[in-house]
Amino acid sequence: MNAKYDTIGINYKELRRPDHRIGRLISDALGPAQNILNVGAGTGSYEPVDRTVTAVEPSREMIRKRSPTAGHAIQASADNLPFDDNSFDASMAILTIHHWPDKAAGLREMRRVTRNQVILLTFDPEYRPWLTDYLPQLAALDDAQMPRMSDYEHWLGPVEVSPVPIPHDCSDGFLYAYWRRPAAYLDEKIRSGSSSFWSIGNAEAGLEKLRRDLETGEWERRYASLLDSESYDAGYRLVVAKAPR
Repeated sequence: MNAKYDTIGINYKELRRPDHRIGRLISDALGPAQNILNVGAGTGSYEPVDRTVTAVEPSREMIRKRSPTAGHAIQASADNLPFDDNSFDASMAILTIHHWPDKAAGLREMRRVTRNQVILLTFDPEYRPWLTDYLPQLAALDDAQMPRMSDYEHWLGPVEVSPVPIPHDCSDGFLYAYWRRPAAYLDEKIRSGSSSFWSIGNAEAGLEKLRRDLETGEWERRYASLLDSESYDAGYRLVVAKAPR
């Protein structure tokens, strides 16, 4: 099975280290569930270590990078989960749904195999973090690949949607995690940890403008309100679909 992360997951395990504050939000949302499915699981970020986890991941490379102590991983895709109905107490999908070719089918499958809550960490494409001022192609990509918040209720039934504030020192290097560390985006290795930079292609013009603004102090003047902020609403959202009645 070919998968995007067979190619782009080179530095993923090093750069995408789970942030404990985000992890706490996910753990709280899982509640007392003990038997958990993680769809689009990657290397196992945010999988609880004190419960039974089954991981589904299409990329052989990402499965290979999983810890030997991580939950059992099955190479499969979200839209065809190889499990019986109601096999799991809860299921989770963390920053992955935008990669699914059939998002509606994948979420219907998660709902089918899950007795109780379905938990998603995703991004609201209506948000425009400051990085899109330099790279508007990121906003276009978000519009193209990210579901609207209203889609989740259509696919899963009633949902609760909560903002996920991103700490200024977030250890998980997803796209907008470096909001208070702008120079990080000039580092090619750090950019390699985000699938969006692989998707948009040539970003040099925007990155060169960012480099100049950092050198002249224009970035600090423009975004001065961020410099003393401990966290930032970059548009990430926790979506929780409760058990169907």
